[in-house]
Amino acid sequence: MCVFLFYPHNKRRVTLDQTDIELLRELEHGLPLVPAPFEEIGKRLGLTGELVMERIRALKTAGLIRKLRARIDQRKVGITANALVAWKPEEAGNPGIGMLLAAFPSVTHCYERLPVPGRWEYTHYTVHHGTSRERVLDEVRAVAEKTGSRDYLVLFSTREFKRVPNVRMRENGGDLA
Repeated sequence: MCVFLFYPHNKRRVTLDQTDIELLRELEHGLPLVPAPFEEIGKRLGLTGELVMERIRALKTAGLIRKLRARIDQRKVGITANALVAWKPEEAGNPGIGMLLAAFPSVTHCYERLPVPGRWEYTHYTVHHGTSRERVLDEVRAVAEKTGSRDYLVLFSTREFKRVPNVRMRENGGDLA
């Protein structure tokens, strides 16, 4: 079985065979914590570790895999304060404010959204993580001071319900086989 995926933004068509699909499913679970993780994945798929790495490189070149990276359990390393900050920039429509906010090392995510006139005028959002609420608030105040943004709301997380990568083979319509 082959699956054809078309990416209109880059006019590319990518062909996945059953082995690629199974490899992507394996990678969703993370690399096994063994001395030779690609060999281990290869055993499960009937491939050599080298062939697993070649396929990963091909999927990366095709744009299906952006990067392989570690997912850290934040709480286990002491990061217990997570906040979404909603910003209402002084100059509405300032095209540079998003890039300015994103440039701060304490900002892990930065988004712009349209306001809801008369109900919610905030247009920019940043996410901050720290070892305490006080530390996160200090960082947010520093960002506000350096950007000249005075109107913002800090919304701390109180409970986590789900945390997975945004695209999964069996979730979000991603079950290809």
